[in-house]
Amino acid sequence: MSNQPGPANGDIQERRVGDISVVAVSGTVDMITAPKLEAAIGSAATGEPSAIVVDFTEVEFLASAGMGVLVATHGDLAPAVKLVVVADGPATSRPLKLVGIADVVDLYATLDDALAALQS
Repeated sequence: MSNQPGPANGDIQERRVGDISVVAVSGTVDMITAPKLEAAIGSAATGEPSAIVVDFTEVEFLASAGMGVLVATHGDLAPAVKLVVVADGPATSRPLKLVGIADVVDLYATLDDALAALQS
């Protein structure tokens, strides 16, 4: 396993789609990278978006620290800003469903699905 920076170490990109902030994450979300995710969501919230989409499409491993960030930031943002997650597959959506986070935060299979739901 390499220690080179890059996708394996939790790369995070932030962008706007209309009045929605999208925080796209790739690689691993664990106790080392979770603070970067928390900071990115906080940064995305400063522009007063109507919603923040955390896109885990490219995430290969989601640890409990990453899930904790979702719960904490959901609590900080609600009800002013809606937080939703894009996750599909055993590495992301399955753990989110197993620990009950999918009961708190809306979960979508694709970014297009999430954006369509938020813009309707």
